[in-house]
Amino acid sequence: MKSVRVIIVGLIAVLMSGCYSHRVIGYLQEPTKTNKLPVYDSAAYEPYRIRVNDEIIYRLITMDETMSKMLGTNNASVNTQYANSYRVYPDGTIDIPFLKPLKIEGLTEAEAQDTLRAAFREIIPDADVKLALYNKYFSVIGDAHSSRYYIYKEKMNIFQALAMTGDVMNSGDRRHIRIIRPQGDGEDPEILEFDIRTNTIIDSKYYYVYPNDVIYVARTKNSFYTVPNYSGFIGIITSSVALLTSVLNYVALAFK
Repeated sequence: MKSVRVIIVGLIAVLMSGCYSHRVIGYLQEPTKTNKLPVYDSAAYEPYRIRVNDEIIYRLITMDETMSKMLGTNNASVNTQYANSYRVYPDGTIDIPFLKPLKIEGLTEAEAQDTLRAAFREIIPDADVKLALYNKYFSVIGDAHSSRYYIYKEKMNIFQALAMTGDVMNSGDRRHIRIIRPQGDGEDPEILEFDIRTNTIIDSKYYYVYPNDVIYVARTKNSFYTVPNYSGFIGIITSSVALLTSVLNYVALAFK
């Protein structure tokens, strides 16, 4: 019986070390000497700037019925999936009917909208333009319900992005979240790695999600041995003790 107690205590200790705790999966924890979470510096938000191979859509608003009919195929709502999109060519320009090529690479959406409005007003004095980035998506792979998601607002942060996936799975490694962020045409992508558990991630360079970002959530190395919650832990303990007792009883009866 002493051996049984030793085995049970050892089993409990191993399983307790494999439970998911707030310290392991909790967000917005304050860095301390105990948890040793990283401290990130604040960084000003930088608006997204249009790159080669991005696509834009626009809506032209004018009282000129003739021009409105001529450009009717381009007069779709910015929010409709049926709007014509225009790709940014390798030279940084877009080709809009009735306009000369316009260079918009490196501009924000607001700056590109102003550029397109000014070009249209050269032929339509009362023209107004609403422009949006068409490929306004980010992707998630790994332990967080992999898919592609639409960026529905400016300054979307990492928590809002992961909430759209249903959150990181308990088996996901929150200490080493990675964002793969494309750079200019021909440049290697930037890889940002960070610990999402620390509260200093807010307003840091890791906080905001941009179009074309790929968020990668790796699986923790010990996830196979970890139980998701304490109810699961109790179930494992109960079944393990029952199995161990049955085996020991069988062995005792066999050697009588």
